[in-house]
Order: sequence, then C-alpha cells, then structure tokens
Amino acid sequence: MLLLKSCHAPLPQKPNIVFIMADDLGFGDVSCYNPESKIETPNMDKLASRGIRFTNAHTPSSVCSPTRYGLLTGRYCWRTRLKKGVLDKFYGDKPLIEKGRMTIASLLKEEGYETACIGKWHVGMSWNTKDGSEPSYEKEDNIDFTKPVIGGPVERGFDYFYGTAGCCTSDPPYCFIENNKTVSIPTEMSPEEMNQMPGVIKGLMASDWSEEEVDIRLTEQAIGFIKRHQEKRADEPFFLYFVPSSPHIPWIVPESMKGTSDEGSRGDMVALFDWCVGEVVQTLQEYGLEENTLVIVTSDNGPRKGANGHHSAGYFRGYKGQIWEGGLRVPFIARWPGKIEPGGVSQEIFSLTDMFATFCALMHKEVPEKAGEDSYNVLPVLLGKKMQENFARPRVFHSANGIFAIQQGQWKLIQGTKGSGAGKDRVSPDSLLLCGQLYNLGKDPFEQHDLWDQYPEIVLELNQTLEKIKVKAYDNEK
Repeated sequence: MLLLKSCHAPLPQKPNIVFIMADDLGFGDVSCYNPESKIETPNMDKLASRGIRFTNAHTPSSVCSPTRYGLLTGRYCWRTRLKKGVLDKFYGDKPLIEKGRMTIASLLKEEGYETACIGKWHVGMSWNTKDGSEPSYEKEDNIDFTKPVIGGPVERGFDYFYGTAGCCTSDPPYCFIENNKTVSIPTEMSPEEMNQMPGVIKGLMASDWSEEEVDIRLTEQAIGFIKRHQEKRADEPFFLYFVPSSPHIPWIVPESMKGTSDEGSRGDMVALFDWCVGEVVQTLQEYGLEENTLVIVTSDNGPRKGANGHHSAGYFRGYKGQIWEGGLRVPFIARWPGKIEPGGVSQEIFSLTDMFATFCALMHKEVPEKAGEDSYNVLPVLLGKKMQENFARPRVFHSANGIFAIQQGQWKLIQGTKGSGAGKDRVSPDSLLLCGQLYNLGKDPFEQHDLWDQYPEIVLELNQTLEKIKVKAYDNEK
C-alpha cells in the first residue's frame, strides 16, 4: 500500500476540481509550449500564464483507453485484461474498471464532492440485448438501446454522466448517453461519406446525431453541470471530468472552426478544444468560482503527425501509439489562484497515474488499501514546488502494441525492440532482456542516441526494476 504523509499546511476549503483532457493533443500543439505552432490556443495560453505549465508530464500509455484507466484508478492498465491497444469491441467491451475499485471520482465523492463525467468514457460498459445473448458489434441490431447500460461512469463514482461509450466521433453507437440510458435511440446506419473517413467505424446512429457538433454539445453539458451545481449544491465542492473528443478524428470540423489554424483540419480541431477550455473557464468566472477551483488541462496521449510543417509533438521523437517521448509527453497546465504562482514552468516529471495519490493528498488522506497501486503523490509538484525524491521514482510506460518502457532519473529504457512499439513492431518474450533502447533524457531528450550497448549495467538495473514492477505493484518506500 502507498502510504502518504502530508507535506503542506491544511487548506481552508476543499477546492472545486475541473480536469479537462483532450484526445490526441500533442506537446507541440499548444502555442505556449511551441512558439512555432501553426495553431493559436489563446485560452490554454492564458490559463498557463495564470498558472503553471509542465514540460515533463507523461501519460502511462501512448493510446487512450489505458491512459484513462490509469488516470481514474492510479493503476497501470496492463495489470487488467487489456494488455495492449484500446477497447475496440464496442458493444462487447465490458467495464475495464473493476466493480468496487476506487476511482478519483469515488474518492472525491466520499469527500463530499458532486462528481460529473462529460464526454468520452472508453473504459468499457456493458449493453443489454433483445434476446439476452452476449452483445457484439457483429449483431448490432440485437442491442436493446431502451435498457440501461451497466458498469459505466455512474457505477464508478460519478453522480452524473453525459457522453459516449467510446471515441465520440469514430466508435458506434453514435448517440449520447445520460447517466445510464441513451438520450436518443440509434436507429439508422452512419452515412457512407462518414464511414470512409480514416479511423471511423460504421455503426448505428441516432437521427439527431451531428459529428461536427459533438464537442460543442459536450461543452454545453459541462457548462450546464456547473450551473446546476451552483443552483442546487453551491455549498459543496464539485469535480468535473471533462473529456471532449477533439482533435482525435481531425476530418470533421464544425463550420465555426474551419480555417482557424494554419495546420489544416487537425489544427482546426485543436482550436476547437481550446475553445472548449475557454468556455468552461469563462463559466467559472461568471459564477465567481475561479479563486477556489483547481483547473487542469492535459491530453490522453501524444498526437498524430502534424501537417503543413507543424510539429505536433514539438521536437520529441515519435507520435501517438509509439513508445518514444512524442507518444507519451503531453501538455499539462494547472491553475489555482492563490495556491499556484502564475507564469510558472516546471520540469518535474510525473505521470497521469499520479493524479490518484495526488488527489488523495489534496484531501489529506492516505491512499486506501487496494487502490492507486501505481500512483505517487506529486501534490507539491502540482503546486509548483520541487520534490527531490520524485526524480528517482520509476515510472512505467506502454505503447499501442504493449511495448514497455521505464524511466528512472535521467535514464529511459525501452524493452524488447529497436522500433517504435507501434505498427508491426512485435517482440518475443525471450528477447525482452536481450534487445532494447536506452536513452539519457537529461542529455538527449529527443532520443537520438541509443546507449543500450554502452551501459550494460544500467540496462540490467532498469530491466530488473521493470520486471519487479510487472510482477506486483511497486509499493515499497513510496
């Protein structure tokens, strides 16, 4: 069990927490991270100027489902049945978060928070069928959309949910779910011009569904939750987990956002995400909630490759799905007036899995037994302070194809391959310790010089640490 010691004075009031996570936003997409960005992101830039931006924040995986599981539970997703890739069985994707497992939402709910998830879930839920058989994508017409879904957000700690089961703009069913029931019944097949777009899966769609308007609708719902909370439970804190779909499928741009970037349609979708952030922050201002609200903006993994000369991952090597830094290192901006000094920049390392223990610390709680097994408390880091012990903590990362990497101190080891960890990159179990990559990120953050052969003793040490973590939760001396 991870034991936690308070390292700061008690806070006078529990803060509201707004956690906004993009889908495939890269380190180089946000202009305050990349002065050469071909996309203007004024709302995230303003948030950073009034808070702190982190240059060494990582996702536990370079694809979305495992990152979302890791964020919500503080546990590496490869400890579950999902050993690589994402949930892609659609109606056959049962809940990935185990019944009874504590999440950030259930943790905060116990502390008196009203909790809401707005947007993309993508960690599984169970669907009912008309004949009682197992649900499947192949028998989509047998799904009973009139019955409640099982194991979704409202059964994993959230008081309210409005969003989609999988990727909002590419995974069926194309309909919104409110709490545990569909808002509209999907009765028609997605149009062929949509199905032909890269990454989009053909499936049933509600008659009122609009691909272009998904994130606009979700933003309205996020704003609506804040307003309802203030009207009914203003004396209590709230936690809003807002997860829009942009810029994941960068082919379908709302009319209002077309041409807003110099990158093309993908850049326009990044601008749309920035707009979503701005609308939520403005709502906080309108209700006088800024002073005691911790706002965090980040991404679930690295980006697709940018267009028109845009460096979507900055100058880091790799992209979404890959084990190199471009697939894992993401923007992370936090603002909390009076607690976080404005205009800060931090190079402290952490992973999104660390949010679980950090929110425990924020509540002055120890991490409970059998919860957050892979999470470290980085609350001082979040508040702009340095943590000497944090640098030496081992963090484990995972690629789309289940390739492991471990970073400890300045060293990063990639296990079992000389490749990217994506595409057709496969390794056999007996090659894990014999082949790999080693980088000194302190001197070579862009991973240009593989030192595997030069430092066999470091290779051995990191491999041993990684194997120990794989076998059981790394829980000593946390």
